[in-house]
Amino acid sequence: MFKKVLIAEDIDTISLGVVSALKLYPEMEIVHSKYCEDALLKIKKALQDNQPFDLLISDLSFKTDQTNTVLNSGEDLINAVKKIQPQLAIVVYSIEDRMAKIKNMFDRNLINSYVSKGRNSAQELRKSIENIYENGEQYVPESLQHLLKKATVFEIDDQDIELLHLLASGHSQEEISTVFRNKKYSSASVSSLEKRINKLKIHFNSRNITHLINQTKDLGLI
Repeated sequence: MFKKVLIAEDIDTISLGVVSALKLYPEMEIVHSKYCEDALLKIKKALQDNQPFDLLISDLSFKTDQTNTVLNSGEDLINAVKKIQPQLAIVVYSIEDRMAKIKNMFDRNLINSYVSKGRNSAQELRKSIENIYENGEQYVPESLQHLLKKATVFEIDDQDIELLHLLASGHSQEEISTVFRNKKYSSASVSSLEKRINKLKIHFNSRNITHLINQTKDLGLI
C-alpha cells in the first residue's frame, strides 16, 4: 500500500474525514496541507529529502485567502506537481460536477482517479486507492462511469487549452502567436491560431470568441 500520502484540502472537517477513511491503512504516513502552494512546497521538499510522496489526494476548489498566490486551484496544483513528479499517483476528491472538466483531466493523464464527495465517498476513496496501488492505472468509480461517457469532450490538446487561457486573459492573436513561437510550437502563426479558434467555435457552436471562452469556462475546461 502507499506509504506517504499528502492530503490537499482546505476544510478541516473534510480533511479529517479523509484521514478517517484511511485508518484501515496504518502503514500510511499522512501529511496535510490547506494551501496549494504549501502542498507543492511539501512535495518538492520530500523529493529533495529522497522521501517522496507516492499519493496525492486533492480537492479542486480552494478558498483564496492568501495574497500573491500563483496556484489557486487543485488543477493548478496537479499541473505543477506533474511537472516535478510525473509518476505521483493523484486522486481528486471533490464536489466538482462538471464532468467535461474531470474527463479532460483523465484524458490528459493528470489524475488516476476521481471520487465525488458524498454519502459513500469514504468507501469509494478506499476502493480507488486500492485499485490504483494494485494496478498502477486510472480507476473510475462505477458511479461515475456513465457520467463520464456522457461528457463528450472534443479532442482538445494542451495547446488548445493554453490558447483558450490566453484568449480569456485578454491576449490578442498576435501576442499569442509570439508566445507560441517562443515555445517552439509548430502551429504558432496567426493563421494557424485562427484555424484552431474556428475549429473550437464550430465544435462548441460559439457565436464569437467571447462566447467560446464563456462556454469553455462553464464546462470547466479553463
